Amino acid sequence: MRTYNLFISHSWRYGGQYDRLYSLLRARRYFAFRDYSVPQDDPIHHAATDAQLRRAIRNQMAPCHVVLILAGVYASYSKWINIEIDLAEEGFQRPKPIIAIRPHGNTLISRRVREAADEIANWSTESIVRAIRRYG
Repeated sequence: MRTYNLFISHSWRYGGQYDRLYSLLRARRYFAFRDYSVPQDDPIHHAATDAQLRRAIRNQMAPCHVVLILAGVYASYSKWINIEIDLAEEGFQRPKPIIAIRPHGNTLISRRVREAADEIANWSTESIVRAIRRYG
């Protein structure tokens, strides 16, 4: 069984969504992944400059097959998520596929995320896993 390396972009302000997504993926039988997301207590959060922040995020993202973005409207206003999108699109020799995940119960998606996404998955395990397998 293949193991997918995932970078899950999210806002720690909305950490519950990340936790629910992680649990959905972990519970899925016959699906293995490694999470390269930035933990809440990671020193990246205290990067002194934007350049240091970009470098640190790029290093986390480098081994990943796919970038998942929790696509709530808050993503429009997140400096981090915009940096992560820029890196996925332009920070590597080959762009990293971006899968936007429509948050549970949400109909609105950030325009920035919608335009960057290779695919928008619904908040269901099967929709998300199918997209990861397609692009990973």
